[in-house]
Amino acid sequence: MDVLKKTLDEGITALGLDVSEAQRDLLLKYVALLHKWNKAYNLTAIRDPEAMISRHILDSLSIAPYISANRCLDVGTGAGLPGIPLAIIFPEKQFDLLDSNGKKTRFLIEAKMQLQLTNISVHTARVEQFQSDVLFDGILSRAFASLLDMVNGCQGLLSPEGKLYAMKGVFPEGELSQLPKHFIVEHSHVLSVPAVDEARHLLVLSRH
Repeated sequence: MDVLKKTLDEGITALGLDVSEAQRDLLLKYVALLHKWNKAYNLTAIRDPEAMISRHILDSLSIAPYISANRCLDVGTGAGLPGIPLAIIFPEKQFDLLDSNGKKTRFLIEAKMQLQLTNISVHTARVEQFQSDVLFDGILSRAFASLLDMVNGCQGLLSPEGKLYAMKGVFPEGELSQLPKHFIVEHSHVLSVPAVDEARHLLVLSRH
């Protein structure tokens, strides 16, 4: 069995996710695209496709059990993480991918076309300038500097009942005291990412 497929299959099993063969093929195709475009576009510091599976794909999929939202905005998505892997396994959900870097969004448009993902939209803008006709019931980020920045940057795009999903490494103890009073941490999930031996957390924030 191909090494990449084996790493992906074992990781999906370890995460306990229900992912079809067609979806697994799309995830592998996405890694191949990322690897190819990375040479010219410098989309990620990770060069090795096998490391991309664990550090990008499985890392993104580790939050899948906790995403209850149906219309999600992935802020600072970069090369499409976690948005594209989640869009692949949740075809019934809508994902809007936002990044201010034109090179990265060009890659995202190409990936959307190549993978035929009808449930993603790509936007080139900073979150502060981004205008949306709809509010989102989920806003995701694995790149925001701090929880305070995420709340300040995204609260205008969040529906009243919506949730912010902040992917973090080490639990951000110091950032919690800076949160504005009208936002609370509803849940904190410790994530275990297969083949990644580093702390990972998902914080789910909502208004109160």
